[in-house]
Amino acid sequence: MRVPVFWLVSFFIITEGHDGSLGGNDVKTKRELIVNKEMHPGPVQEYELLLQVSYKDSKEKKDLKNFLKLLKPPSLWLHGPMEVIRAKVTTYCSNRNGVLQCACEDGYAWFPPSCLDSQKCYLHMAESHQSCDCHLKNLSQSVNFCERTKVWGTFRINETFTKDLLNSSSAIYSKYTTRIEIQLKEAYKRIQGFESVHVTQFRDGSIIAGYEVVGSSNTSELLSAIEQVAEKAKTGLHKLFPLEENSFRIFGKVQCNSIVFGFGFKNDEYTLPCSRGYIGNITAKCQPSGWQVIRETCVLSQLEELKKNFSVIAGNATEAAMSSLVRNLSVIIQQNPSTTAGNLASVVSILGNVSSLSVANHFGVSNSTMKDVISIADHILNSASVNNWTILLQEEKHASSRFLETLENISVLVPPTALPLNFSGEFIHWKGIPVSETQHKIGYNYQTEIGPQNTSIPIRGHVIIGSDQFQGSLPETIISMASLTLGNILPISKNRNAQVNGPVISMVMQNYSINEIFLSFSKIDSNLSQPHCVFWDFGHLQWNDAGCHLVNETLNTVICRCTHLTSFSLLMSPFVPPAIIPVVKLITFVGLGFSIGSLILCLIIEALFWKQVKKSQTSYTRHICMVNIALCFLVADVWFIVAVNVKTTINPFGICIAAVFFMHFFYLSLFFWMLTLGILLAYRVVFVFHHMAISLMMAVGFCLGYGCPLIISVITIAVTEPSNSYKKKDVCWLNWSRGSKPLLALAVPALAIMAVNLVVVFLVLTKLWRPAVGERLSQDHKTTIIRMGKSLLILTPLLGLTWGVGIGTMVDSQNLVWHIIFALLNAFQGFFILCFGLLLDSKLRQLLFNKLPPLSSLKQTSKQNSSDLPAKPKLAKFFNPLQHKGTYAFSHTGESPDDIMLTEFLSIE
Repeated sequence: MRVPVFWLVSFFIITEGHDGSLGGNDVKTKRELIVNKEMHPGPVQEYELLLQVSYKDSKEKKDLKNFLKLLKPPSLWLHGPMEVIRAKVTTYCSNRNGVLQCACEDGYAWFPPSCLDSQKCYLHMAESHQSCDCHLKNLSQSVNFCERTKVWGTFRINETFTKDLLNSSSAIYSKYTTRIEIQLKEAYKRIQGFESVHVTQFRDGSIIAGYEVVGSSNTSELLSAIEQVAEKAKTGLHKLFPLEENSFRIFGKVQCNSIVFGFGFKNDEYTLPCSRGYIGNITAKCQPSGWQVIRETCVLSQLEELKKNFSVIAGNATEAAMSSLVRNLSVIIQQNPSTTAGNLASVVSILGNVSSLSVANHFGVSNSTMKDVISIADHILNSASVNNWTILLQEEKHASSRFLETLENISVLVPPTALPLNFSGEFIHWKGIPVSETQHKIGYNYQTEIGPQNTSIPIRGHVIIGSDQFQGSLPETIISMASLTLGNILPISKNRNAQVNGPVISMVMQNYSINEIFLSFSKIDSNLSQPHCVFWDFGHLQWNDAGCHLVNETLNTVICRCTHLTSFSLLMSPFVPPAIIPVVKLITFVGLGFSIGSLILCLIIEALFWKQVKKSQTSYTRHICMVNIALCFLVADVWFIVAVNVKTTINPFGICIAAVFFMHFFYLSLFFWMLTLGILLAYRVVFVFHHMAISLMMAVGFCLGYGCPLIISVITIAVTEPSNSYKKKDVCWLNWSRGSKPLLALAVPALAIMAVNLVVVFLVLTKLWRPAVGERLSQDHKTTIIRMGKSLLILTPLLGLTWGVGIGTMVDSQNLVWHIIFALLNAFQGFFILCFGLLLDSKLRQLLFNKLPPLSSLKQTSKQNSSDLPAKPKLAKFFNPLQHKGTYAFSHTGESPDDIMLTEFLSIE
């Protein structure tokens, strides 16, 4: 099938004689002529014409090129002689399924970020051959065509700025534009490659005029030539206007450029009045992607008039008047399909006022009025209007919530006698039924399918309310609504890394409550993970999961169960890959099982041999630290399991707060007891011959271990809980949001303690590396390195340094390796404490062998087997830094007198 292709050809024609007009200034269909007239005083008129020429193949294209070269001006158009001074074939387009695809002829280029219509077309920059795609039905005006070269210029006129300079059809705009263009053309006409100059904008700040120059040479040559004649241009302009000194500037490149807002540079803001038929202003900001609208209050004058009419009838309102007003609103919307942020705000306001007045006066809503309301809703929920909603929500952040509430309030005003009704728009579905005795038997079942944009697969929603929920009295009506667009415009908390991944389904039964409702949602994006069943909380104006929980999840569907009626949807995280979640969960829960068992075993061993280990001051203080570390870790892990399963409990909110508080307190206590252990180790290493009273050491230990955590955790909950910012909304853990960061009350002390304990480990390793008194300087470095490595292995879990991997998860949260390593190290930390804190203590091992006969016999067998082997030098016992009473002892552990090392702080009494 051949695709019709056409050129956009620009002509410059000069005629001498009378003034005349050749047509309008709108883009027509192909084969029609577009003329942009430039009014110049004097006998000469210059016109720029755009001609669209169709061709079917390369032969026709070649013939057309030859024809255009020989083209003569038609003598019948205007009185007087005419001359075609230039013809350019710059842009060619093809129509593919309603999409206009345009590209540049050789030697021409788009000047990004604009192509054709900057508001309706998209420039594909990634391709080697740039193309511009537009929807023909949206294309209303296009003047940004391919050119060889463009440069831009500005200058400032010391005159008072008037808003008429923002209106291109005003007399003062025409006056300034004509005079400036005449002078600049006079200055630039002898530049080689110069083609045209056009004033494109006026800005406030005295009067800042902006213009663009089109040429056929390259940018650097044209820019250099214009700079050379800059004085001539300034002199000519100065004869007409009081120019500001040093304000004349030329640019070879601009960051933003469009028909509507002209050109600009980074962070420039430009405010324009709305187009004809609208009231208000529109403000755009120059950003890397081009001009972005940041504020817009453009309201149809008809809508503004309708708002005034409502205020007139509000004092003496009737049901018929409300119906008439909604009908008029629907007609206005249908006649003016273009949506602006200002229009959205006006529609939400008008419908909100209709709803409030109708509820207050107990007005009913007829089926025709409800149809009009849904028609209006379908229009403003068009997926193409999401950007306008985004602009509106910057100024009125609760507008989308008010709109949803308005729809629900109007819906319940439809009397049962007008039902059933079913309205299916493109972007919203609405269904209302009268409740009958059949609900006692079959309950309620609602199914809907909505076709999202850019996909043929429908998104389904399914609601089931069991018959057991309709016992006793019944509601009068059941209203169901579903929309995909509502999920895009109802805001998500900034601290929540998620998006709505299913339809928003609203269920309304006035003055009626239920205990259970099941909802099934199709996923819009099946790659998203971690689903949260949520409802829109009108009280707090945010998504909330209270009373809703996940029942089942498949690749494409999520099933939820809730215990109330409102607007439901599905939140899912876009950043956690689904493949890693089961792995991390498995590691966490297996590790927790090992840790809890190991910590219980730690406490049992300590209890069995407490009398033997507390005979010396050093051993006693070390074991006090170990017992409290194990106890705090055990209790914290238990509360962690409670927090994970809190949604299945009877009173989730109270238990969740308790779980967060006790986890915070006991994890802090764990870190502070690790700090106490580190301080004790540093004290024994640095102050070798100094002794401290054991009562003082215990007082310091318990103040640090429990006093500091208690103060921090109590202050944290006291400050943040009154504002409901203590815990996260979705899980039972300390909150982290822009407004409130109670998680810092754990992270900061933990990181500080890790830093202190890291210094302690460095101090111990330094002591091990230096030769002790009596050791030979030629000591085997390999043995020392092995000894240091073993010490590092022991001290890392005991002093909490494994938690430092958490920094990696915060800095590089997308790296799966950090998450897996963090889960492995910290889930199994209780097991590490058992192994490195107790089982590697030689004295405790000896006590265990003596206490348990099977271990004792195993030890004897091991010794007998080893005695049958040839004698070998024995390696010294590896370092345990918490053993010595207060002096460095020498231990002759091998057959060579050189095997002398610093003895263990753990086991020598």
